[in-house]
Amino acid sequence: MRNSRKQWAIRAAVPLLVAAALVVPPAPATAAAYRDPALSTADRVDDLMSRMSLDEKLGQMTQAERGSVSASDVTAYRLGSVLSGGGSAPSPNTATSWADMYDGFQNAALATPLGIPILYGVDAVHGHNNVVGATIFPHNIGLGATRDPELAERIGRAVAEEVSGTGVDWNFAPCLCVARDDRWGRTYESFGETPELPASMATIVTGFQGTTLDGPASVLATAKHYLGDGGTEGGVDQGDTRLSEAELRAIHLPPFEAAIERGVGSVMVSFSSWNGAKLHGHQYLLSTVLKEELGFTGFVVSDWNGVDQIDGAAGMSALDVRSAVNAGVDMVMAPTEWRRFIDLLRAETQAGRVPQARIDDAVRRILTKKVELGLFESPLTDRSYTATVGSAEHRALAREAVAKSQVVLKNSGNVLPLDRGGRIFVAGRSADDVGNQSGGWTISWQGSSGDVTPGTTVLDGIRNSAGSGTTVTYSRDGNGIDGSYDVAVAVIGETPYAEGQGDRPGGLGLDATDLDTLATLRASGVPVVVVLVSGRPLDIAAQLPGWNALVAAWLPGTEGQGVADVLFGTVQPTGKLPMTWMSGFSQQPINSGDGKSPLFPYGFGLTYEAAQDDTSPPSAPGTPVASQVTSSSARLTWAASSDDVGVTRYEVVRVESSGETAVATSATASATVTGLAAATDHTFAVYAEDAAGNRSPRSGTVTVATTGGGSGACSVTPATQSQWGTGYVIQATVTNTGADSVAGWSVTFTLPSGHTLTGHWNVELSTDGRRVTARNAPHNGTLAPAAATSFGFQATRPDGDAGLPSAYDCT
Repeated sequence: MRNSRKQWAIRAAVPLLVAAALVVPPAPATAAAYRDPALSTADRVDDLMSRMSLDEKLGQMTQAERGSVSASDVTAYRLGSVLSGGGSAPSPNTATSWADMYDGFQNAALATPLGIPILYGVDAVHGHNNVVGATIFPHNIGLGATRDPELAERIGRAVAEEVSGTGVDWNFAPCLCVARDDRWGRTYESFGETPELPASMATIVTGFQGTTLDGPASVLATAKHYLGDGGTEGGVDQGDTRLSEAELRAIHLPPFEAAIERGVGSVMVSFSSWNGAKLHGHQYLLSTVLKEELGFTGFVVSDWNGVDQIDGAAGMSALDVRSAVNAGVDMVMAPTEWRRFIDLLRAETQAGRVPQARIDDAVRRILTKKVELGLFESPLTDRSYTATVGSAEHRALAREAVAKSQVVLKNSGNVLPLDRGGRIFVAGRSADDVGNQSGGWTISWQGSSGDVTPGTTVLDGIRNSAGSGTTVTYSRDGNGIDGSYDVAVAVIGETPYAEGQGDRPGGLGLDATDLDTLATLRASGVPVVVVLVSGRPLDIAAQLPGWNALVAAWLPGTEGQGVADVLFGTVQPTGKLPMTWMSGFSQQPINSGDGKSPLFPYGFGLTYEAAQDDTSPPSAPGTPVASQVTSSSARLTWAASSDDVGVTRYEVVRVESSGETAVATSATASATVTGLAAATDHTFAVYAEDAAGNRSPRSGTVTVATTGGGSGACSVTPATQSQWGTGYVIQATVTNTGADSVAGWSVTFTLPSGHTLTGHWNVELSTDGRRVTARNAPHNGTLAPAAATSFGFQATRPDGDAGLPSAYDCT
């Protein structure tokens, strides 16, 4: 989710909210069936829906921002949800104020005739990060570096307790994107660049929700952003992900499958497009794939004003609303224009352009989660959890996570771990700055430098770890250093940003401030240790030879002591890169298995215990097994190796008569190999490597035959996925009906007069008058005999025209 670019005014709690927080309206003397917890969830929802008017149903599908809605609005419009955008908080910004605000809005909802409680949503993406004093955990990129799903689940539980202590019952997290381009400003929200890593960290969903939704401190989780937001062309935020359906499924879908297996309650749609079609209006991906194929039973929520972008024009239109709802969006996040959304959806429903059955399905999904959360029985804040916000126990957990996320990338002369008892010089603008080390989505949407919330800075941690017998001197810009110091620690990198403002299309290098600080330190002749605080790998290859050590600290959050724990060896470094580290900016995008030569490969990370006397290699990995084979990729899995000092990474090699070529690395026993030639046999094997650098014997080999090649005949079968008075969505299936493979295909069809194409996917379109030619995209032209692929398009038509395209032909 994103916030509006305008700054939300911090509003004092209005008397209406305060008064409303005092008492829960009594239940009717004769309780309706939907209020009976002894009945099944389905029976309760059926009973409740039988009592609801259209306006009450539309209200449930509406989410408004707290700065643009009052408690009386919640009652009058029967709203289903309220949210806080990034930085939108009550005044004062304390846990108790949040709880009071939540109870005020909730009591306003309970004052409606049916007393349906609201869901209150926040982006608690690395802790309850809108609340001053909350525990701020490392951003997801750091958690990905830990490779520790059990830790992620424990963090989810801690966050759920802090969120519950403020009343909030819905978290817009986790982000399960697979970030494939470091230029993207949301890279730090990703657990890693391969689908296996974010999928493994979906354990955090169980942490948020608990084993059952009505358990203690259970908070509804949100898998976001569906689908492919991490794969946009050029790393452009809200851009276009240009992939075949097979590649989209292989790379970007697995984390969502893992979340659905864990019962995630909601899914948020991505702002981005897939091959030119906006996800917010994509019925095939939202309904056919997500709800039908994957069996997702929760509800789909739009992103901040996300439906407004469907028709390409500014603002929310009737076309936007009906396209989104008909595509499968169940709740619309309309922060300020929520009244307009209700009016438009009412008109579209009454006109029959949005079927009543679609409205009922959306409302049923929303009410089901409210019942399962136990909101009808316990709607107000459980204040027994309020004291957990920023608790010592949670901060200790965050410190553990920070230490496990540190990735040591260089350690010349074993300058690390730092010695106690000498002289240490610390420099850099991020050494003593909680805001910088926490990054975006911290107290405000974009985040900011400075003392934004209580925490321990990296400098604080160094001083704590060094002890009284060590001299620690700090200078932000490095001035004052001389040759008397034993080591210099430079804490540098990026300053806070979030999506949009975080995109870096022009470069990912260090800025002049950091380069000047480094130059000052190096001029002293003292060994330099660089601690890089950043939301992604940076372009540092040119400077790296001048550094004695490099530690990727990512965005650790409020507990900078965890960084110092690794610098001094209190905790041994175990973190591994969740992203491939570029040799230069021109390599972007760079990912494991793409054949490019990185500065540091995916999964790389040094330890202090290299075990130089250890010469025993790991056991051979199991013979790999191939799955999800496409014309250009395959997923390989294998049985893990064993080793006395621990396996640190696996290397997948392609075996050829001329030798072996490394094609992928992984810290886990699986990898996706991409960039393969179509219609070709490829033979792969796997090696394991331990912390001492010993290499295992080679695994057995597997031969994978990629799809594609040949020529043949084809047929086309169009299907109307959705239609309304002024538009429709068509999904067409192309099937190879010949005995030979098809190396390319072309479909032609005729548009009725006055119809206009507005979007398409999985195909390249051209028009000649009303005649349209759809040629295969580069990724889906090869079809084996009897194999099929699909493409789709969206079009508008004059109001009242029920016509559809005709005269389809495939060659």
